[in-house]
Amino acid sequence: MDKSDFFVILHLKQAKTPPLSPALSNPRPATTDFLHNIPSMQSISDMSQYIVSISKAELALLPAAEYHGRIHLVDSVEKIAPAVEALRNADIIGFDTETRPSFKKGQCFQVSLLQLSTRTDCYLFRLNMIGLPAEVKAILEDENKLKIGVSLHDDFHNLHRIYTLEPKGFIDLQPYVKQFRIADNSLSRIYGILFDHRISKGQRLTNWEAKTLTLSQQTYAAFDALSCIQIYDHLTSGAFHPEESKYLQPALSQQS
Repeated sequence: MDKSDFFVILHLKQAKTPPLSPALSNPRPATTDFLHNIPSMQSISDMSQYIVSISKAELALLPAAEYHGRIHLVDSVEKIAPAVEALRNADIIGFDTETRPSFKKGQCFQVSLLQLSTRTDCYLFRLNMIGLPAEVKAILEDENKLKIGVSLHDDFHNLHRIYTLEPKGFIDLQPYVKQFRIADNSLSRIYGILFDHRISKGQRLTNWEAKTLTLSQQTYAAFDALSCIQIYDHLTSGAFHPEESKYLQPALSQQS
């Protein structure tokens, strides 16, 4: 990590940590119906010895999640203002980026898509066509505008290669979920643990610099940003109890 990356991380907004589930400090009896890979266990006395983790095989068996929000493709200057207005009026924003994959050694592409989502609408900014608008940059740097993402260091690193940016007001789900004993880091695994559905990754390695993005690409990109909000909302609502998760397991037996 170089110095510029280090200072970016320092700007991440500290998560407003919700109170832990009462069950974490005063565990209630949990039957084996709830527990994953913990045979004949009737109660949990020390949650620090357990993690919540889903394996690749388990994730693959889950039904595919469906995106039901609206998608707005922002690929011209005229479309920027309406998108920014909607995002400014939102109380929370889901964040993600997409970059054209490289299949040759030494070849590297720039970020081509920025996804910013409200709870109902996702705005796909085609950076390779319109650049990073000043109004959008201001949102990313607004410490009072709550934004949720995952593995933010990677997104910020890629953005910093082409733009001067000081992101503020962000919560990274990777460290955030650890307080709920969730050991996994990927968006798809965290989503699977919480909602028992699988986010399709079939479009991840497609050409994000294509002249026209397919509906499948747009849906994939929008869902990644929206799911960050869904995960954050679910955890802060108190609806998730780690000790009741079917993916709970002893820390030493974490699956790959």
